[in-house]
Amino acid sequence: MTGKKAVIYAFVIALILKVFFFDLIIAQGQSMEPAVKNGDILIVSRLRYGIHLPHRQKYLIRWAHPEPGEVVVFYTPTGELAVKRCSSLIDGRRFYAEGDNSLASYDSRSYGAVPVDNIIGKVLLRNKVLLRSTAPGR
Repeated sequence: MTGKKAVIYAFVIALILKVFFFDLIIAQGQSMEPAVKNGDILIVSRLRYGIHLPHRQKYLIRWAHPEPGEVVVFYTPTGELAVKRCSSLIDGRRFYAEGDNSLASYDSRSYGAVPVDNIIGKVLLRNKVLLRSTAPGR
């Protein structure tokens, strides 16, 4: 295999992994402190809840829903990318997203329940440290 082909294959594999399997996100803001700090690098599983169509807020196939306590990445109703903790699931189609730092968090307490289809994935790792499933103090 030539060097040019190897680079092309590596690029295609990396693109497939990013679009369908895993994503890296850098956290911004203090809304999830102390669990997630500003500037933390987050590894997100895109397959935790199903196969999400790229660049759409819709699942092709869904096999799970977020559970209370899980930290998820999703699009807010205004289209912003957010990292929050699922506090409850409503009717299987919507969930409440809340930041651990309620004084600094713009979340479901302000904009209401979020469609489950807006979820991109579950946060698996933060700076090589596993996140706990429940909020501190719970």
